[in-house]
Amino acid sequence: MSVGSTKKTIIVKEYNLEIGVIQVYDNYMVAKFEEGATLTLERAYQIIGISEIHFRDKPFGYISLRKNSYAIDPTIYTYLRELENMKGFAIVSVKEIDMHNFKIEKLFYKKPMKFFIEFDNALSWIRKRVKSAK
Repeated sequence: MSVGSTKKTIIVKEYNLEIGVIQVYDNYMVAKFEEGATLTLERAYQIIGISEIHFRDKPFGYISLRKNSYAIDPTIYTYLRELENMKGFAIVSVKEIDMHNFKIEKLFYKKPMKFFIEFDNALSWIRKRVKSAK
């Protein structure tokens, strides 16, 4: 799994949360959570808050870089769906369990969401979704 991108990208801001790191770029954000973390609704509100600080009036994408295994409260997707300006949700992982979990997560999210093995492919998809929303 490729972590970096071949194109030079600049991190606008990096947030070190209790459960991991959120990197904010020009029109997308990347989340990398710690091994064994639990993404609860309370912690999702932190991420939603970060998106509102940086992308209040413009479209953006979200990339979940799943290098580690962690738990997600599926009710979070009910709240993420309400982010009108979030135009794509990409999950990047090479683990088979993440592919299975993705199918379940997609049922909760019900908006454009895609699974990728390579980070660059996820980034390309997110950029296209954001660009077409402008």
